[in-house]
Amino acid sequence: MDFPDSTPVTSPSSPTNTNSGGSSSTTSSSRYENQKRRDWNTFCQYLQNHRPPLSLTLCNGSHVLQFLNYLDQFGKTKVHNHPCPFFGIPNPPAPCPCPLRQAWGSLDALIGRLRAAFEENGGRPESNPFGARLVRIYLRDVRDFQAKARGVSYEKKRKRPNNNNKSNNITTTTTAP
Repeated sequence: MDFPDSTPVTSPSSPTNTNSGGSSSTTSSSRYENQKRRDWNTFCQYLQNHRPPLSLTLCNGSHVLQFLNYLDQFGKTKVHNHPCPFFGIPNPPAPCPCPLRQAWGSLDALIGRLRAAFEENGGRPESNPFGARLVRIYLRDVRDFQAKARGVSYEKKRKRPNNNNKSNNITTTTTAP
């Protein structure tokens, strides 16, 4: 069973909302909602074009990874391979034949939108293929590899230990009269 796109589409001729000033403005979807709807439609189209065609109920994390790999061909981020002399250099001095791929941040945002769209279109959160462990591991690996390939660190900043303990270590001695 496929989940149809149930996001309401508003047009300029749709009913208007009135604000406290008495003027009216048309209702419109946010940029995020529009992007989420486009992403959802793209994924559903990908499933229909899949050989053999897949229904959304049979879709799992590995199908999501196939979709992300398919999207790599439209990427705009240069990701250097290990044998490339510019691997790990943030600003390479010359062009190289390494492929263009989807940036990790774009993939992460895409998965977030598709995860929300899946549930908005009738999917159960526990069966959401976009939240599968396999997808989370893939995104983490893409982030780490792209960071190494571009020489950028995505390490989490660790909190420094609190140095207020110095006052606790001072002992006072008193002398008896």
